[in-house]
Amino acid sequence: MPFINDMLTDGERRPRPAQTPPNRSSRFKFEPAAVMGLLRERIVGQESTLETIEATLKIIKADIGDPERPLHVGLLLGPTGVGKTELVRVLAEAIHGRRDAICRIDMNTLAQAHYAAALTGAPPGYVGSKEGTTLLDADRIAGHFSAPGIVLFDEIEKADDYVLRALLNVFDTGWLTLTSGAKRIDFRNALIFMTSNLGAREVAAHLHRMQKGWRRLLPSFSRRRLHDIVDHALTQRFDPEFVNRIDTVSRFDALEYDTLDTLIDIELRKLNSRLARIGQQAELDASARALLRKRGFDRRYGAREMRRAFRRHVELPLAEVLADADLQKRDATRLQTCYGRAYKADQLKFYSDDPSDQS
Repeated sequence: MPFINDMLTDGERRPRPAQTPPNRSSRFKFEPAAVMGLLRERIVGQESTLETIEATLKIIKADIGDPERPLHVGLLLGPTGVGKTELVRVLAEAIHGRRDAICRIDMNTLAQAHYAAALTGAPPGYVGSKEGTTLLDADRIAGHFSAPGIVLFDEIEKADDYVLRALLNVFDTGWLTLTSGAKRIDFRNALIFMTSNLGAREVAAHLHRMQKGWRRLLPSFSRRRLHDIVDHALTQRFDPEFVNRIDTVSRFDALEYDTLDTLIDIELRKLNSRLARIGQQAELDASARALLRKRGFDRRYGAREMRRAFRRHVELPLAEVLADADLQKRDATRLQTCYGRAYKADQLKFYSDDPSDQS
């Protein structure tokens, strides 16, 4: 009969079956690569910001974040018309299938202290305190098990300080308890984004100064210097404890001339998606694109200026043609002219007949 020590030694020598790791799959159904593909298609000239968003999505997909905090708290800084709000809407479209699947709060409406109750609820004893009325949509904030909620606080710098203090607890614990105590809103399964124009005016003034007088002889502007200007404006507006609860600060750059063709393509795709309902498609030739580049570039207003130019020089004359008759009943070879641009019934082609627009 073997001794117990011999049995233990034999057991140690006997090879043990390899332990396979558990087959763990993320509860989130979105794929970061697919989301980033759509973002890079729609958001122009902001590669640094997109890299930050991509890293964030990978962490969320892995589901290794702190369960007692929101999935992400991000601040998007930059001038108007560069894609800050558009980024959040495209993100909602990629994850939820709808651009409006976000809880968006325009912080302009909370610029005074007595309007702050619209976010945090009326205090006890005031009208509406028992109902727990708030601007926040708890269902969109909570999302669901396989997809995060998305929250957007637009133009956060315009909110009253009382509102900012109320958000501190949200960023830290993932919960917002309304003032009356009658209701709690859970942000722990939500992506929280804030947009701001802080520093944009100072950056524009700095670039204007650098283009005048002897400063024109200096080397091209330093991006680090522009970021320092924005960081200074950020710390001047927000307290350190507020900034310290933000996971990432993304700085958007002003759109440059070399992004215009991409902006034109984006607007054309949007138009064609609407024209597809009546079986039509629009194209722009080189002269039409030259016209849009000439009329649609303004560094101060970004993509919104291109959108206005596209509406005036493409959508308006197109609407003049479509308003008179049903294109589906027209002869496919018939031509209609309007404002010097030609349209064919089965394919709408735009060109400019003004020689000055060819340049």
